[in-house]
Amino acid sequence: MAIDHIVLAVPDLAAGVADFHRRTGVRPVAGGSHTGRGTANYLVGLGGSSYLEIIGPDPAQPDPDQPRPFGIDTLLAARVVTWCVRPPDFDAAIATALARGYDPGPPQHMSRRRPDGTLLSWRLTPGASDPEAGLVPFLIDWGTSAHPTSAELPVLPLGDLRAEHPDPDGIRARLASLDLDMPVVTGERTRLIATVQSPAGTVELS
Repeated sequence: MAIDHIVLAVPDLAAGVADFHRRTGVRPVAGGSHTGRGTANYLVGLGGSSYLEIIGPDPAQPDPDQPRPFGIDTLLAARVVTWCVRPPDFDAAIATALARGYDPGPPQHMSRRRPDGTLLSWRLTPGASDPEAGLVPFLIDWGTSAHPTSAELPVLPLGDLRAEHPDPDGIRARLASLDLDMPVVTGERTRLIATVQSPAGTVELS
């Protein structure tokens, strides 16, 4: 499976984007709003068809009826909360994981409009609602929709993606059910760590 995107959640979208620009020297571009979910995002390419999503509360929307995804409502600082993979066959990947004892969750349909009006639509399995779950990626299927990297995005090549967890064997088992082998080492707390190569040098996001 290919890494589709990595999710950097922030409590304040404008401040999060400004801080990312300060740290990397690269300014993310607006991706669009998730209508009804109370969020919007900014994007940076990671090379190829992978990207970083900076997601936070959308000031142009009222507070949603349900909590915002990725634990955004309780964040105190920016955090790499999860990642997403793009299997060659979305439905087959879910079926295989279920047969191996891991349930990625029921597929959901979502969409958003780019600032230029282009509608993007996709299917995905539920995103993480807690840090531990976020170490195991959710799955996405873009179908016939344009991919976010088809737009002009600034690119910060991805160096690596790794994780820390008090029980790494449990996380490795879930990853194996998806045929993934991201490095997971023992740590005092749950962390997902991505490094990118920027004009300011190597930057670690976690």
